[in-house]
Amino acid sequence: QPQPVESGGGSVQAGESLTLSCATSTNTYCLAWFRQQPGKEREGVASVDRDGNTKYAESVRGRFTITKDNRKHTTTLQMDSLKPEDTAMYYCAAPASGPCDPRPEAMDYWGKGTLVTIST
Repeated sequence: QPQPVESGGGSVQAGESLTLSCATSTNTYCLAWFRQQPGKEREGVASVDRDGNTKYAESVRGRFTITKDNRKHTTTLQMDSLKPEDTAMYYCAAPASGPCDPRPEAMDYWGKGTLVTIST
C-alpha cells in the first residue's frame, strides 16, 4: 500500500513560501494534497496524476504548484505568496482507484499530516 509520509511544514510570515513533500512506499498513479483547519472540514488543495495533469482549488490557484516524481514516488507542493488563511494541517493522500481529483472521498491512503502556520 502506498502509505504517504509528509514533510516540510513550518511557520512563516505572510507573503513567504514553503515547500511540502510527500513520499510513498510504492508508486501511485495519483497523489493529492488536502488541508484542514480546526473546526472545519478537510478540503482539497491540489492533485497530480502520473502524466503530470494537475487540478487546484480556486483558493490556491496561481500560488501553489504541485508536481510528481514518478521515479522517486514523491510529490511536492510549492506554496508561494502564503496568506494567514492558508494556516492548516496539510495532508497527502492517494487513491486506490478512480479519478485523480482532490476530493477527500476519492482518497484511500492518508498521511498523518504536517502543520503549516502563516503569521501576519
